[in-house]
Amino acid sequence: MVWIFGSGRTGSTWLSEMMGSLADHTRWHEPLVGYLFGHAYQERGKSRRDDRHFIFGGDRRIWLSSIRSFVLDQATARFPERLDGGYLVVKEPHGSLGAPLIMEALPESRMIFLMRDPRDVAASALDAHREGSWARVRSGKRKGSSAQEQPNRFVDSRSRNYLRDIECVKQAYERHKGRKVLVRYEDLRADTVGTMERIYSALGILADAEALARAVRRHSWEMVPEAEKGEGKFYRKATPGGWRGDLTPEQAKIVESITAPLLEEFYPLEG
Repeated sequence: MVWIFGSGRTGSTWLSEMMGSLADHTRWHEPLVGYLFGHAYQERGKSRRDDRHFIFGGDRRIWLSSIRSFVLDQATARFPERLDGGYLVVKEPHGSLGAPLIMEALPESRMIFLMRDPRDVAASALDAHREGSWARVRSGKRKGSSAQEQPNRFVDSRSRNYLRDIECVKQAYERHKGRKVLVRYEDLRADTVGTMERIYSALGILADAEALARAVRRHSWEMVPEAEKGEGKFYRKATPGGWRGDLTPEQAKIVESITAPLLEEFYPLEG
């Protein structure tokens, strides 16, 4: 299994689709298993980890083995074609809270830590949750958008969620002893083929260079129909640094203040 962790709006759809289009790969789209376990453990159980009554309390070996069995049983039942070999690519940005538990329970798994400038993530989320946008339509919510009515508060909340998610992924990445790779969305956009080759090399997966090139071409920005691109659409810009024109100066400062540790570590020269 190859897990893609990060956060929403970081390019995980694009990356997982490229990987999933390879002959011996299958894509598992957002099972939310990381959210299922991670939310209870990280958000609800912080004060109860020593409580023997808490489902994630007591001897962690017991419940880690349960997490392992649950994930593997589900993967086997849903994707039997992978029992004979190949790779199951799990796109799990919204389950990043559970990344530390998932990688501890499945240490043989490979891991991709996908990063994106938090200012671009905030700008993309802000656009996605305005009235009439794709995310609002998909959720069935037509009115009462906080992104529309209180954009600064929305940006603040999204930035805090992003920081929380990435800190969990970073923890999992640092502890994981198996194959892993850190990928910045900006590098994937600048040199997609080269970055894909680096990903596969780091993960120790043999991949034909021409097959990778075909996957990149098939899922390139240029192949997305023009009618499906633009403001309010799922495929919005794909332009690193676009936040400069999307966020107000105040909103940019909100993101930078909250996510300062990430910016300093991963984007020190991109102010």
